[in-house]
Amino acid sequence: MVRGPLEQNGSSETIKMRELLGLKQLGFEDPEFPDRVYMVEKALYGLHQAPRAWYETLSTYLLDNGFKRGQIDKTLFTKRVKGLHVQQKDDGIFICQDIYVNEILNKFGFSDVKTANTPMETHKTLLRDEKGEDVDEHLYRSMIGTLMYLTSSRPDIMFIVCACARFQVNPKNSHLHVVKRIFRYLKGQPKLGLWYPKDSPFDLVAYTNNDYTGASLDRKSITGGC
Repeated sequence: MVRGPLEQNGSSETIKMRELLGLKQLGFEDPEFPDRVYMVEKALYGLHQAPRAWYETLSTYLLDNGFKRGQIDKTLFTKRVKGLHVQQKDDGIFICQDIYVNEILNKFGFSDVKTANTPMETHKTLLRDEKGEDVDEHLYRSMIGTLMYLTSSRPDIMFIVCACARFQVNPKNSHLHVVKRIFRYLKGQPKLGLWYPKDSPFDLVAYTNNDYTGASLDRKSITGGC
């Protein structure tokens, strides 16, 4: 916050005039008053009230966007996101996000679309496509964000979602086309999830594979695992 142009009138306010003039060298200059500088009337940094001011601003924003303040720890803000369904059965536990899938399908207009059998096309590489048609970045990022949350129970879309997430800056129509296919796949497979049998041994089975010069963007070697 600043007030009027400060003139050299011999008052105590001109003591720091030499320091303030340094701002002119950085480009802080009023074109209407090139011979004058501005004096800061109230600065936030360096004051004892600064942390409280930042906290009030942040807390107000969080509370307005659905977060709840902690009862014991007032600096803890939480927000519950519905959609994770845990079914405890006699023979095991099934974790699914079918409710969330229906919500995002309705949100982005994929409730009545033709379904896809796979989340991605085979033998088709994602490229930067610098000459491609630009699409709305906010829409693209919003779609990627919803899909990233879904990957907690859907490892079948993990690879392609992460691949599409690399193009959130200046996405092209070709990238959006791939993202739309993921939604069409979810339309056909909304109830897939994680199944933990009750009596099965806890044995970890892993699979890895190397693809030398397999990265489509920089031709580096990549490693995949499951």
